[in-house]
Amino acid sequence: MAGNTQDSSSQSFWEGYKEFWCDRFSFLNNYSTFIKRDKPLTSWSNSDVEEFIASDPLHGPVLRTAREAVQYGVTGSALGALFTAGFAWKYSRSLHGAGLSLLAGGVFGWTFGHEIANHALQLYRVDTLASEAKFLEWWKTKTEGY
Repeated sequence: MAGNTQDSSSQSFWEGYKEFWCDRFSFLNNYSTFIKRDKPLTSWSNSDVEEFIASDPLHGPVLRTAREAVQYGVTGSALGALFTAGFAWKYSRSLHGAGLSLLAGGVFGWTFGHEIANHALQLYRVDTLASEAKFLEWWKTKTEGY
């Protein structure tokens, strides 16, 4: 009897835990139809993205701005990686320390670059995930015909 109570208690704990994280990662539901497929979507080119941007007056400009924001992240990643690795190499002359600094600086620089893009391009005002999901729907319809 006591074992049954403990099983139901742990099961309810697990359900609560699962529900908690499902709420936190609910944005992944936007992509579930594109990720969990038997046959993956075909690759697209920059001209396909530009065609979508021209055809969708609501989500097109948002997607263009989100693509511009990636350049901020790449620049921040490169700068962060090089400066932190250079700093570590200058003061420690440790190859593994400089390598770890390169990796950490790249991650931190990417994060700071995206934050700068978020404010400079005012991405906090738009829903970029919805625009990306809309592009994937458009691409699926264009390539598969339904």
